[in-house]
Amino acid sequence: MKRQKRNHTERAFYKGYLAAMNNKAEDSCPFVNGNSHQEWINGWREGREDYWNGLDETTKAQKLEIYRTVSTNIHYPDGWSTI
Repeated sequence: MKRQKRNHTERAFYKGYLAAMNNKAEDSCPFVNGNSHQEWINGWREGREDYWNGLDETTKAQKLEIYRTVSTNIHYPDGWSTI
């Protein structure tokens, strides 16, 4: 089974958001520089803000679902489907 290609910057944002929600420090960013580093930091900042604001579990779950980078859309070749 082939894996779907993922957008690395979106994944970095998601991982940064998760790190902040798990009370990790900004220094724990695994990227040294570049777009992935900046997106991780942006995700961490947004996650830290949500952490400080005390979001409840359902709101956190909804935000994480939005930020999740894995797509559930299935594209069939030549327009066929299994329906």
